[in-house]
Amino acid sequence: MRTLFCLLVLATAASGCRQANLLPFYNTPDFTPEWVNPSLSYANIHTISDFNFVDQHGKQVSEKTFAGKIYIADFFFTACPGICKRLTSNLCEVQKVFSKDNDILLISHSVTPEADNVSRLSAYATDFGVQYDKWYLVTGDRKSIYRIARESYFADEDMGVKKDENDFLHTENVLLIDRHRRIRGVYKGTSALQIQDLIHDVKILEQEE
Repeated sequence: MRTLFCLLVLATAASGCRQANLLPFYNTPDFTPEWVNPSLSYANIHTISDFNFVDQHGKQVSEKTFAGKIYIADFFFTACPGICKRLTSNLCEVQKVFSKDNDILLISHSVTPEADNVSRLSAYATDFGVQYDKWYLVTGDRKSIYRIARESYFADEDMGVKKDENDFLHTENVLLIDRHRRIRGVYKGTSALQIQDLIHDVKILEQEE
């Protein structure tokens, strides 16, 4: 067979595939995992689209910034009174583990770009000890951010309800993206346990690539 899919979503199945050092791919908004041998051709795999935003230092950040890198993506806003601070704090643990690993990057997209300008992002980065050239907090055109969030990262559309840029985006999902801009893991960013799963899976992905 050209490809071998393991479409089981039970935790035991996921654990078994992790032990085999093989992470799934996610190609649809319902985040159904598909296990495919990465050495085999897989033409229909979902890929994150090109982008161009501005980071906490006012510098351009695009898909070229992440070329050949494994990266972790999430969505937040600096004025968030609830989950965003916990999510960012948990990602600080990821940053700490991979602080000296140049192959691992993070990107956090503001979902209120009209409010989160460069100075706000810079202050937020300072508050959380964000390591520059490792972790990019980005702002930009609202329509572009919401489009890539929902069409590329499937942010908050996992219930199958289609939304547009007029619907506010708020999600705890953290996504693991491989060197070819493909989704390889989805985690609840406010869960310390799932953040440990993320760290574990990043290490697996490094071995694969």
